[in-house]
Amino acid sequence: MHRALSCIAPLTHAMKRQTVHLLGLFVTGALAALPLAATIGIFWWAGAVLIRYLGPESAVGQVMVAIGLGITGSEIVGYLIGIGLVVVALLLLGALVETGVQRGVARIFQGVLQRIPVVRTVYDLLKRLVGLLAQREAEGAKSMSAVWCHFGGPGGAAVLALLSTPQPVLVGGQRYVGVLVPTAPVPVGGGLLFVPLEWVTPAEVGVEALTSIYVSMGVTAGEYLGTAGPPLPAAAAAAPAQPAAAPPSSAA
Repeated sequence: MHRALSCIAPLTHAMKRQTVHLLGLFVTGALAALPLAATIGIFWWAGAVLIRYLGPESAVGQVMVAIGLGITGSEIVGYLIGIGLVVVALLLLGALVETGVQRGVARIFQGVLQRIPVVRTVYDLLKRLVGLLAQREAEGAKSMSAVWCHFGGPGGAAVLALLSTPQPVLVGGQRYVGVLVPTAPVPVGGGLLFVPLEWVTPAEVGVEALTSIYVSMGVTAGEYLGTAGPPLPAAAAAAPAQPAAAPPSSAA
């Protein structure tokens, strides 16, 4: 009996080691595949949303089908023809924008929108956001730009934010600027803060880098901001800071 147990023990130990090794390989493979799977999932979700709101069964899709049904009797072919006509119309609009022919019409259209209070605010906001996404490197300073917001002044906590406009405003007789602080890991939301002008300094990164840093929750910060020495040891990073020892009191 003792011999049988002595023979089984090494076999059990080898099986445990093999199981741990296979489990480690599985976890390593899962971690390696996670970024790709997350990327595919995000694009799959975006495609599903587009199909839901722009597909043949959506309200927009029905309009596309109605446009194309005059040429063919098939709904799918009519939908594709409708999309093609919309693409051609957008290309023509782009050509008009580049040649400057549309400026007079756009001026009249914007003049009408500026007379409607709520619509005016929404239109101006969307126009600024579209201009931010379409800005070129030479035009970066004219639109929203990435800045460092040092709470408490230079040397304080630094937050990477977007400068909404370089024009300061007066708050309590002092110059303030508006900054947009996104949220991580989805930088779509956030908060609008008005901070003293002295707290804000330009950041040597673009909007794409700012988005990447927030989406990655700071993991890609070193790629855009640079690193400052070796990384902190795990124990040092996790350990709380120890309070400084009080000096010994002298006897009176």
